Amino acid sequence: MKEALVSRGPKVEIVDSSVPVPGAGQVLIKVIVSGSNPKDWKLSEYYGVQRFNSGDDIAGVVHSVGSGVIEFKPGDRIAAMHPPGSPGGSFAEYALSPADTAFHIPDNLSFEEAATIPLAAMTAAVLLFRALGLPELWAADDEIKGSIPFVIYGGASAVGAYAIQLAKHRGIHPIIVVAGRGTPFVERLIDKSKGDAVVDYRAGDEAVIDGIREALEGAKLRYALDAVRSGKSYINLAKVLTAGKAEEPTSKLALVLPLPGQSTSAAAPESHLVESFALPVGIEPVFAGVNLVNNPESDRDRTFGFVYSRLFARGLRDGWLKPHPYEVKPGGLNGLEDVLKRLKEGQASAKKYVFRLADTHGV
Repeated sequence: MKEALVSRGPKVEIVDSSVPVPGAGQVLIKVIVSGSNPKDWKLSEYYGVQRFNSGDDIAGVVHSVGSGVIEFKPGDRIAAMHPPGSPGGSFAEYALSPADTAFHIPDNLSFEEAATIPLAAMTAAVLLFRALGLPELWAADDEIKGSIPFVIYGGASAVGAYAIQLAKHRGIHPIIVVAGRGTPFVERLIDKSKGDAVVDYRAGDEAVIDGIREALEGAKLRYALDAVRSGKSYINLAKVLTAGKAEEPTSKLALVLPLPGQSTSAAAPESHLVESFALPVGIEPVFAGVNLVNNPESDRDRTFGFVYSRLFARGLRDGWLKPHPYEVKPGGLNGLEDVLKRLKEGQASAKKYVFRLADTHGV
């Protein structure tokens, strides 16, 4: 099969590889469309992973299944999240996924739309419901007592947009979203009748801070999500989160990338920081990697991935969850290098780049 390997640059090499074999609990998928994410170039640039298939968004047809798989069979249309950092990624004709992080594609969804969902939506769910500890989608309504102000920095990103939709479906409001060029897209996701608002980061950091405070209307802010971790994004959020007195609840700042010094095997590089900044007392930075949903040592982690994957399918079917806007890159995997360079330069706003594998030269 044809497979794309990513190295620092970013550089992409198309090679001939063996078709992987599904192990216990795994699904082998003939990839129709693969999605891309900013982390696809960061693995080689920041963490030194070279000549690696870093694709994690799969939309395709089941080719075969490993032992213990009972929900999927050959020929099924499915979308799946490949475990980041493991073999069998989506930048290939065939890819592997745990059955736990796969779901049937509803009839009303195309492969291109489905490829925008798995990694970003699961990342949003992990950050909202594990890192921040917000009430789960199935929690009793009385767990939402009054308003729960929630700020999302980078709402036009795929993670940010799915976080908006999940929080909105849970009944969390007001949702205050920081966005730029993607503001028109974000405004279609929020509910202004419930106090939701958009703050434009292009006006500068002080304007962002003032805009969030104005939208809060004096309410205390205990929950914020930084879906981009770029520039002063987390610093701006720290300045509007409620902090201080020991007797008050801790405010939580969830990050799509960890801060240097946080306990993680993949700490974000120092180059991500723009200035020395200490979080105020009473604000807890939290990072929960999406790989926890594939943790073989934790049934709770794997159950989280299983349940939310199926909820995505239901939400897509019922309409409360919408796929992210996308752009099909011509040439299939032959266009991957250009896309990774665009992602590195921050050129993607309110869209994901996807690849039709059949368009790859030699397939």
